[in-house]
Amino acid sequence: MINSKMDKKVDIYTAVSEVKDGHTIMVGGFGVPGTPFRLIEVLLEQGTRHLTLIKNEANIPQLGVSRLIEAGRVDRLITSHLGLNPSVLAMMNDKKIEVEFNPQGILAERIRCGGAGMLGFVTDIGIDTVLSRGKKIVSLNGRKGVLESALRADVALIHAAVGDGLGNLVYAKSARNFNPAMATAADKVIAEVESLVDAGSLDPDHVHTPGAFVDYVAEIDTLTDEYGILEDYIFG
Repeated sequence: MINSKMDKKVDIYTAVSEVKDGHTIMVGGFGVPGTPFRLIEVLLEQGTRHLTLIKNEANIPQLGVSRLIEAGRVDRLITSHLGLNPSVLAMMNDKKIEVEFNPQGILAERIRCGGAGMLGFVTDIGIDTVLSRGKKIVSLNGRKGVLESALRADVALIHAAVGDGLGNLVYAKSARNFNPAMATAADKVIAEVESLVDAGSLDPDHVHTPGAFVDYVAEIDTLTDEYGILEDYIFG
């Protein structure tokens, strides 16, 4: 939602209080890069329950969104894989959480469509496989395709390296993953930033998410260890 309020700086607790029981939330990040760990921590402290969570993956046990899931705060997870998280896999198999899997590109495109105001799109990915089960099949120009619905959320929680009081955001390197698309696909967008700068000091050509898409900006005090490179994410 485009917010006409100009000064979007708030403390992190005020921002997260916008997340209510039963909300659908999008959380940016691809593994560690771009994951808003501080916002997740405050949401966990807040005690919000019965969430539907949209995230590319579930982090690893006792990290990031996995802490929300393991605490029983998430009823449903829409994601692309759980291969690094045996705890959430076990909860899924024990039917303690409902999980909807999407190919990673399909998940990203469903979010992008939600942000663009589209109802959905047609793709031949997953046709005649378990991925198309229960979905509408359409024919277009002699080809069959799966109708994939767009995704939107009540709230998006995103992480940026730098932001200003107007909500303009700059992401660092691979942290520029799901965050920009999610910032367009939620009714309220809460951004945690590593550094908050004065309005007007960001080069417009370097802004990745314009402030019109952002409702709240909260500066995080310190970068804790979880924002760094984790051994469990190193392969080989």
